[in-house]
Parts: sequence; C-alpha cells; structure tokens
Amino acid sequence: MTPAITIVKQDKVPFLLHEYDHDPSVELYGPEAAEKLGVDPRRVFKTLIATINVKDYAVGVLPVSMQLDLKLFAHALEAKKAALADGKAAERITGYVLGGVSPLGQRKKLKTIIDDSATRYPTIFVSAGRRGLQIELSPKDLAALTKARLAAIGK
Repeated sequence: MTPAITIVKQDKVPFLLHEYDHDPSVELYGPEAAEKLGVDPRRVFKTLIATINVKDYAVGVLPVSMQLDLKLFAHALEAKKAALADGKAAERITGYVLGGVSPLGQRKKLKTIIDDSATRYPTIFVSAGRRGLQIELSPKDLAALTKARLAAIGK
C-alpha cells in the first residue's frame, strides 16, 4: 500500500484502484496509463513539481494531454515565476519515483493547483504512488485531500 492509498482510506473517500503492466521502456507515463486503462487522456492527470519564486516548490495536477503553462501556474500561485523542478528534486520532495508521483501522500505538504478541466468529469485518475497504479476519485475529493485550488494551468 502506498501513502496515497493510505490517505484516501483514512479519510474514507470513495475511490477505485486501477493497475496495469507498466512497460519500463516507456517514458511518457501518463499517456501509457490512459492507453492501457482505455481512458480518455483528458481524465488521466499527471502530477508535476515546480519551483516557484526560485526557492519554494508547488504541485501542478493536469491532464496528461496538456502541458503545464508556467505563466498560468505562477499566476494561480500568486508567484512571480515558476519552473519545472528536475526529476531528482521531485523524487526527493515527494518521496515518489518519476512516473509514480501522486498528488496524495507526499513527504511534504506543498501548495497544489489542479487544472480546472478536472471539474468536467465525475472522476479523474491520478497516480496512486507507483508506476502502473492509478487511483480514480472525484476532483472535489482530490482538491479537499490536497487542499488544492482549481485554476486553468494547462495548454
């Protein structure tokens, strides 16, 4: 059990787990999850870690079909600038490996922004904390668990 699964169970949030065989040669984890689970890529959300104002970190959660718009992301955080964190920093900060970074159960609570497109769906998919494992839950529950704000952050 991953920290992400522990969080949803402790808070008694309705969720479903979806497991698939991750291909180690695949580097685009989100599109692979959407394809293998047969889910619209607009419902499968990736978790990205970014630096804000150079010294702090924040979490962006957006569809795998989109790219993080760093200007919109910074604006949503009321920050002057944002940049994607490198992979090693993301792993160190979250406690998860790349391709398995979940917005839930991270080592440190970070400011989180979920792309507002999530509200178009009754449920969305996010990493459950390891490659090949997705958790399906309502965007409202994800926002409550992560204390996230919703904003347009993708392009």
